[in-house]
Amino acid sequence: MTELLPFLSQLISVPGLSGYESPVRDLIEQAWRPLTDEIHLSRLGSLHALRRGTGPAPRPSLLITAHMDAIGLMVTGIVDEFLRLTEIGGLDLRVLPGQPVTVHGQRELPGVVVLPPADLLPDRARDEPCSLDYLLVDVGLLPHEVERWVRVGDLVSFAQPPLQLGDEYLAGHSLDNRACVAALTICLQELQTRLVEWDVWAAATVQEEETLGGALTSSFQIRPSLAVVLDVTFGEGPGAPSHLAYPLGKGPTLGWGPNIHPGLFNSFKALAERFEIPYQPELIPANSGTEAVAIQTVAEGIPTMLVGIPLRYMHTPVEVIALKDLERTARLLAEFAASLDGAYLDQLGWED
Repeated sequence: MTELLPFLSQLISVPGLSGYESPVRDLIEQAWRPLTDEIHLSRLGSLHALRRGTGPAPRPSLLITAHMDAIGLMVTGIVDEFLRLTEIGGLDLRVLPGQPVTVHGQRELPGVVVLPPADLLPDRARDEPCSLDYLLVDVGLLPHEVERWVRVGDLVSFAQPPLQLGDEYLAGHSLDNRACVAALTICLQELQTRLVEWDVWAAATVQEEETLGGALTSSFQIRPSLAVVLDVTFGEGPGAPSHLAYPLGKGPTLGWGPNIHPGLFNSFKALAERFEIPYQPELIPANSGTEAVAIQTVAEGIPTMLVGIPLRYMHTPVEVIALKDLERTARLLAEFAASLDGAYLDQLGWED
């Protein structure tokens, strides 16, 4: 049985930057293989796992996606013994200086993100967060050693270890979106003891932070009857506007907006209330910035739901989630999958 905290700590302790997800994918595959009937990779490297339903064939299918890629850095140049950088995904540059990193060169090198003393920076850069033009990585090697082990294009991942805060919170990098991968894994585990008529596809997708390519290609290949996207959303924290952020520990958010099918929203809301699973409506009046944008418009259109896990300090190496939100998300997903029957699609209408 997969235990949530150790598994999630493993997930955020391995690299897997957007476009280069194989290290974390291998770990997810090990967890999913005993929980599903069939597993394979897409041509872009997304992981697809099928749990066959009990209904008569051909069965309708539910696709649940959680992107497994993470934000990070890439080497763009070598200046003496220091490495110049560019970003993979959107980084919050305010907290980068001083962060421990791993440079994935010819061998893995520990390093730290550094910047020049403030007095040596241009006036315009002294009192603002430093741009990547002034940030470097120091790996503590002499110039000829750096040239030996590092190449332009090598990846740089965060190396901050997971940190448990109290009994209910976890801090670390890559919780966007490994937290949702963990919730999906617990859902698959819960379904082991449930009768589910529909086929259920789980997908750990690639490249969400850059291209949405994993979501587009996986949903096109699988062609599900319905889709549920799992992603993090902004959690309440210092200075976060209350109308744009959601408290941790109060349950997942249920997206409501043009990327979300209203019939699916109503189904999730009714199930959460029936089983007394705390939830929070999340109003998303425009582009949700998630895989729901891509999946909703694949082929002739796929009815799509968006479920969010509140997360503090998004796109930093010290993101924070509440473990109970993951557990509640997993249970809500399992209840939804188990509720699907042969008549569901006929009753599903676009009624707002």
